[in-house]
Order: sequence, then C-alpha cells, then structure tokens
Amino acid sequence: MSTRAAAWLAWTVLALCVALAVLAMGLDIYTPPTKYEPHFAVLAGIPLLVYPTIGALVVSHRPMNAVGWVLCAMGFVFEVLAFSRAYANYSLFAHPGSLPGEKAVDWLTLYFTPWEVGPGLILGAVLLVLLFPDGKLPHRGWWAVVLTAVCGTALLSYRNFLWVTRPGPGAVVEELGRHGEAILLVSFVASLIPVIVRLQSAEARERQQFKWFAYGTAVFLGALFLMDAALQIGGPWARFVVIVTGMSAIPVAVGIAILRYRLYDIDVIINRTLVYGLLTAILVSIYFGGVTATQALFQRLTDQQDLPQLVVVASTLVIAALFTPLRRGIQSFIDRRFYRRKYDARKTLEDFSAQLRDETDLNALSDDLVGVVRETMQPAHVSLWLRPDDTPLKVRQEA
Repeated sequence: MSTRAAAWLAWTVLALCVALAVLAMGLDIYTPPTKYEPHFAVLAGIPLLVYPTIGALVVSHRPMNAVGWVLCAMGFVFEVLAFSRAYANYSLFAHPGSLPGEKAVDWLTLYFTPWEVGPGLILGAVLLVLLFPDGKLPHRGWWAVVLTAVCGTALLSYRNFLWVTRPGPGAVVEELGRHGEAILLVSFVASLIPVIVRLQSAEARERQQFKWFAYGTAVFLGALFLMDAALQIGGPWARFVVIVTGMSAIPVAVGIAILRYRLYDIDVIINRTLVYGLLTAILVSIYFGGVTATQALFQRLTDQQDLPQLVVVASTLVIAALFTPLRRGIQSFIDRRFYRRKYDARKTLEDFSAQLRDETDLNALSDDLVGVVRETMQPAHVSLWLRPDDTPLKVRQEA
C-alpha cells in the first residue's frame, strides 16, 4: 500500500470512529435515565477517540509502522462498543421499535461489553508490545507468539459468545475458555521478553521511546489500582475519569515515542510524577490520618460526633505549611535515588560556583576546573591551556 493510500485509509477509519462517537452521544441525549445510567460506555467514546487519532497520525508519518494500525483497530472497537450501547438503549428505553435491527443490536450490545471485548483488547496489547517502537517483530520466530495470542483470543471469545447466546454452554466450552485464558496470559508474558532483549542493545533514542511506553503503561496500571479508591472517595464519576485517563495514557505515550515529539522530556515528566505523586500520597495520609485521629479523640472526650470546623481549618493550614518543605525533601530524595549522575553533576557545579567567589590562587583554580570537567562530563581526556593575555580560561575535551 502506498503512503497516500495508507494515510487516506487511516483517516477514513478515524472519521468513521468520530461519526460513531457523535451518533452515540446524540442517541444518548434522547435516552431517558435508566438503571444503566450514567452510560459510561457511551461517554467513554469521546475521550477514547485518542486511539484512532494517534493511530492515524502514526500511519500518516510512519505508514510502514504497524503500531498505528493496531491503535486504529482498538479505537474502532471502542467506538463500536459505544454506538451499539447507545443504539440499544435508545431503541429499548426511549422509543421501542423506532429503529431498525433492534433485536440484532440488542444482541450485539450483550456481546460488545467491556468484559466480552477484553480478549480482543489483550490481543491488541500483545501486538503493541511486540511491535513497538518500529512496527516490526524482533525476529520471524515471534510470529508464534502472535498466533498463540490469536488462538487464545479466539477460544476465550467463543466461550464468552456462547455465554451470551446460550446460558450454560457446557463443560467442554468452559474447558476451552480456561485454555484460552491460559494461552492468552502466556502469550502476553512472552511478549515482554523482546522488550528486555531490545533494551540490552538499545541506543539512547530507543531507550527514550521505551521510557515513554513504560510511563504510559504505569499510568494505566496505576488507574486500575486506584479506580476502587476513586469510587469510594468521589463516586462512579471519579472512577470513570480515572479509568479513561489510564486508558488514554497508552496511545498518547506511544504516539509521542514513535513520532519522536519532545522525546527527551520523558525524564522530566517521570521525575515530576514521582515527586508530586509521592507528595500527594503523604499529604493525603497526613490529612485524613490527622482528621480521623482527632475526631476519634474528640468523640472520646466530649461524646460529640461532629468535629469542630476549627480543627478542619487547622489541618488544612498544617498541610499547606508542610507542602514546600516536603516537596523539597522528596525532590532531593528522588534525585539522589533515581537521578544520581545528574544530581552529582549539579552538586559539583554548585560547589565549584561557590568556590569561585573565594578562590584567588590561579593554580588551585585550574586544578579545580579540570576536576569539575572530569567529574561532570566524564571525557576521555582533559587538558587546560592558559594563554599569556587576559582571555578567559578555555577547556578542551578529547573524546
């Protein structure tokens, strides 16, 4: 397929996904509230347009990279899920019998649920891991992992399909489903092996690409871990936002890595995420722990259930006062623990800058300058020449 044809096809898929998302939202607006409200599957259709969007961009700029097509396919599945759910809800609850194919779409909705399409999405994840970042398999032998994942997805989907259409499909089908789950899990674990192998010989640019992919995956896994806590704290809507954010992180990270847009900013992003994530966790623990302990003590002493407003205000002020010193301490800890080389270089330069203000001996200053260059930049050889005139000192590096 030519570059132009591939780009047109990818943008056509994106246009179809946008049309499905818009139609789904339009039907959902005219659907009365039901026990299924809020329609999260429908609402997710808009933010999850990031999958076909990133996929179309990757195909347009890297038409030979299969990762773009995988993202387009995953996005199309999401939008079909959103549209079928909105179509069925409208035809069942808003105007029964007003839309054609009501029974067919109702059956499709029963099958196209997040649980039922899960095997297909896991297959997409396996393909993303295997094909990232250049869109090619590391070796021809890895086609066996792809075929294994396809077989596991087929068996598991067949079991799920019979669950929907024929309750109690039988022991044979159940056994096939269990085999499909095991095969799909094994193929997913096997797909991680090429990542480890590639990292051993990866260049600097490819390492940054893998960092982006790992960051997106970490955000997704963090969303899965925090969605129950979000449900307890903020309700279903908070859980919905957390899940959508986690699912959107992977295509965004993959798109940035493949298109190489601000590729080296990932180190700063990871640093800030570690600092402010840990800071938020500590402050939230201090706040709720302090309020809970104070409330328990207050109830024990006064037999009153309501905590005075003054205590809540005081807790908030304590959190505000602790923010800056905690942030500085956590930043210093993260730099020393995870960014030791950059931290040491910065500390060396800071110490040398302070020494420049007090040092007057030119020979001692020359030795210090050579030592700083050797420690921070780590060249193979360092030489310092002092010219007889008043020109500044010059340092030459030889790789």
